[in-house]
Amino acid sequence: METRDIISTGNDLAAIAAVDAGCMFFGGYPITPSSEVMQTISDLLPKIGGVCIQMEDEIAGVAVAIGAGMAGHRTMTATSGPGISLKAENLGLAQMCEVPLVVVNVMRGGPSTGLPTRVSQGDVRQAKNPSHGDYRSITLCAGSLAECYTETVRAFNLADRFMQPVFVLLDETIGHMHGKAVVPTVEEVKKAIVPRKKFTGAPEEYRPYGVGADEPAVLNPMFEGYRYHYTGLHHDAKGFPTEEIETCRKLIQRLEDKVMMHTDELELNEEFMLDDMTGEEGEVLIIAYGSVSLAAKESIRHLRAAGIKAGLFRPLTLWPSPEKSIRKYTDMIKNVLCVELNIRQYTEEVERVSSRLDIQGLFKVNGRPISPHEIVSKVKEVF
Repeated sequence: METRDIISTGNDLAAIAAVDAGCMFFGGYPITPSSEVMQTISDLLPKIGGVCIQMEDEIAGVAVAIGAGMAGHRTMTATSGPGISLKAENLGLAQMCEVPLVVVNVMRGGPSTGLPTRVSQGDVRQAKNPSHGDYRSITLCAGSLAECYTETVRAFNLADRFMQPVFVLLDETIGHMHGKAVVPTVEEVKKAIVPRKKFTGAPEEYRPYGVGADEPAVLNPMFEGYRYHYTGLHHDAKGFPTEEIETCRKLIQRLEDKVMMHTDELELNEEFMLDDMTGEEGEVLIIAYGSVSLAAKESIRHLRAAGIKAGLFRPLTLWPSPEKSIRKYTDMIKNVLCVELNIRQYTEEVERVSSRLDIQGLFKVNGRPISPHEIVSKVKEVF
């Protein structure tokens, strides 16, 4: 794969990636620490005939972005945790109507206003269920500057594949980090784009929601001759509201199955220094994600230099969680440490998947990053 070097910040790389991946519309509202995403994309989109619009608030920002998705465009919004809270109702609409959308969330401390200018991973649970009802969220998490770019690109492809919002989690540290990222060329990104499915038959035969039990809707762009109905209510194959028992059941089950029966297309993990792990006494498995994984890697180098065999498992797709991969390592390795900038938000998922209650944790919620020294000290303390 051909690559190029970009010297930039994580937030800017997410904006650049969106445009390279074919995004033509951005709707949003500035909020620390995500504002640079909108600032950068507002410069880039007009140059290619796209549109960036700052709305009056977060609710309107996601509403217009969903509207662009209904019109057939690749579309994005960006925010932080409080903005996701405001967008929640419309995100549920996008899940029900099956409108593809990329949502970049640059996490900060909470709840409420929290620590606007400090780092946190406080939105992990929120990303799993950002709105009410039954559906399955798809959430990616960047752990490097390069992944701020590549995970945003992947999010657009997954949004069109599964016809729903896809979340990309950054955090304040990685969003504002400045450095060199090695990323694919624009040509490589364009080659990987799979166009959204379209119905090409007679208009009177079009049934956008009349698809297989594990398939996403096929929504032709508005204004192209195919008529159907959008609603947040339970709906039939043409999108019109219904309370028919079996139709309602099949609709909601399909929203679940279109994701959970295709998790192999979603899962992506990094396994750092796990190749030589055999399950022998004294080995340590560290589970971390996002910017924390950078400190975890450095701590692993120090631990190995001290004679402690340690390795990192890092999920890039947080939701749906990589259950089989987590279980593989937690079954094999006795000593497990989860490191998070929150209180147990992903650790609880590791416990659920592994059926273990002896998972150790290192958590910090004061807006400061976790250092490699802290991880090394915690490993030596608890194991």
